[in-house]
Amino acid sequence: MTSIKEQAAISRLLSFLQEWDNAGKVARNHILNNFIQTNQGKTSPELEQEFSQGASLFLVRLITCLRITYMTGSCLEKLLKSIGIFLSAVGSNRYLIEFLEVGGVLTLLEILGLEKIKEEDKKESIKLLQLIANSGRKYKELICESYGVRSIAEFLAISKSEETQEEVQVLLDSLVHGNPKYQNQVYKGLIALLPCASPKAQQLSLQTLKTAQSIIGTTHPSIVDCVLKVLGTMHLEVQYEAIELIKDLVNYDVRQSLLRGLVALLIPSVKEMSKLQPKILTDSPILQLTTHLPVFLQQAAAAKTIGVLARRDLSTAEEMLHMRVVHSLMAAMGNTDHSNSQRLASLTLEFFVQTFPVVEEHVRKSMGEELYQLFLIHGEDLYMKIDSIQADILTANEVNVAKVLELYGVANSSSSVVLDPGDLNQMTYITHFVEAKAQKDEEAESKE
Repeated sequence: MTSIKEQAAISRLLSFLQEWDNAGKVARNHILNNFIQTNQGKTSPELEQEFSQGASLFLVRLITCLRITYMTGSCLEKLLKSIGIFLSAVGSNRYLIEFLEVGGVLTLLEILGLEKIKEEDKKESIKLLQLIANSGRKYKELICESYGVRSIAEFLAISKSEETQEEVQVLLDSLVHGNPKYQNQVYKGLIALLPCASPKAQQLSLQTLKTAQSIIGTTHPSIVDCVLKVLGTMHLEVQYEAIELIKDLVNYDVRQSLLRGLVALLIPSVKEMSKLQPKILTDSPILQLTTHLPVFLQQAAAAKTIGVLARRDLSTAEEMLHMRVVHSLMAAMGNTDHSNSQRLASLTLEFFVQTFPVVEEHVRKSMGEELYQLFLIHGEDLYMKIDSIQADILTANEVNVAKVLELYGVANSSSSVVLDPGDLNQMTYITHFVEAKAQKDEEAESKE
C-alpha cells in the first residue's frame, strides 16, 4: 500500500498534468515559465522526485505539444528549453530515448528550415541537437542519417545571428569528432559552405575545416578551388582563417595545386579581366571599383599568403620559384588599380630577393638600377613612389628564374632532391653558384 505522503504526491502530479491538458496558450506559457525557473540544472533523480517518479509523463506532453505546434512557432522557445532541461539532466538517457523514439531529431532539423520560425527558436533547436550529439557516437550517426549535416550547414549559411552561428559551429565540431562513419560527410558539408554569402559562416566553416582536416587526414580535391576563392573576401577575419587553413593544406597531397593556384592568382586571367571590361566602359567609378574588387582582393591575399608560406618553409619558397612566382609578384607590383596588391607583392618579393641571390640578380636586371634601388629603399610603399612607366616595366617583366634553375641543374625539390629543402645556407650556396656560372658564360660569350 502507498503511504498518505505518496498518495498526496501522486495527486499533485495528476492535478498538474490535468492543468496542463486543460490549459490554453497563455496558461501553458505560464506553466513552462515556472518549470524552467524551478528546474534548470536538475539531475534526473531530482526531476523524478519533483514529479513523484512521473517526470516522463510531463516530458511526453511536452514532446507531443512540440510536434503539433512547431510549425506555428507557438511557445516554441520555451517548449525547447523545457525539453532541454530533461535531455541535459545527469542520468537523462531514458528521457533522450523517449524523445528520439518519436522522431525528435527530425523535428529539430525541420525547425531549422522553416522560414516563419524565429532565430531564437532555431538556436534552441541547435542546442538540443548539441545535447543529442554529445550523448555518443550512435546519436551523432542518427543526426547524420537524418540528412542533418545538410540542414545544419544550410542554416549556418542563412542565419543572421552570429551568436546562433557560433552555436552551429559547436554542433558541427561535435559531429566531426568521434564520428568515423560520417566525418567525411561533415567535412564535405563544410567545404560546400565556403562560397556562401555570410562572412561569419565562412569564418566558422574555415575554423572547423582546419580541425576536420587534421582528423580526416586526407583532402577533397574541391577544397583548393573553394579556399582560393575565399581569398577574394573583403573581410580580414575570413582571409586570416583561409590563410591558416592553407598553411595546413600545404602538408597534404594538394600542395602542388594549391601553390600553383596561389601563384596564378597574382596575374588575373584574361577571361576574368574581359568579364570586367564592358562594365568598366559603361559604369560609374564606384561600380568599377566594386567590380574589380574580388579579383584584386584575391591577388593581394595571394601575395600575402605566398609570403607567409615562403617565410615558414624554404622548400615551399623554392618550389614556387619553379612556378615563376618572381615574375608574377613583379606583375602584381605593377597593378596601379589596387595599391594593396602592389604593397603585399613588393613585401613578398623583398623576401625572395633577400633569400635567393639568383632572384636578386634577375630582379635587378629586369627593373633597372633606378627602380631597383627605389625598391630596396621603399619596399613597402614603393607603389607610392613609382610612375606609370615604371609600373609598366614591372607588369611587362619577363623574369624567368625557373628557367635558370633548370638550366643549371637545380631541380625542383618536389621531383628530385638536389638539396635539403630546409637548409637556407645550402640553397644560398647553390644560387651563388648559378650566378657565378651565368657570369662566366657571359664573359666567354663576350670574348668570342
